[in-house]
Amino acid sequence: MGGQAKCSFGTLPAVISLTPNMVNGANMTVATIQDFSPMVMSTFGMCSAPTNPQVIAAQGSPVPCLPVISAPWAPGAATVTVGGKPALTKDSKCVCSWLGQVEISDAGQTSVTTG
Repeated sequence: MGGQAKCSFGTLPAVISLTPNMVNGANMTVATIQDFSPMVMSTFGMCSAPTNPQVIAAQGSPVPCLPVISAPWAPGAATVTVGGKPALTKDSKCVCSWLGQVEISDAGQTSVTTG
């Protein structure tokens, strides 16, 4: 917990909020490449993506951001998995349906101890 992501068309970083049933690493909740649903990331502030229908309707003016992520993050960690899924790393990225590139801006932690 405490990680943040940023979108290339957003004005603010979004907090990554994970479900409480995740496995803990280094006493913190760990995100995986499958954590991309709308409930995982809060808003990125205002959206200026020219492909966003709401921005188009507002004649190009920014509108409140509602992330629409429909595919997993990539790449995931090569050696750290959580429930069989690769963990997110600082290099993980995903794409919003409005073509904004979403990337980790603050991992919220720096290492995970594997046992």
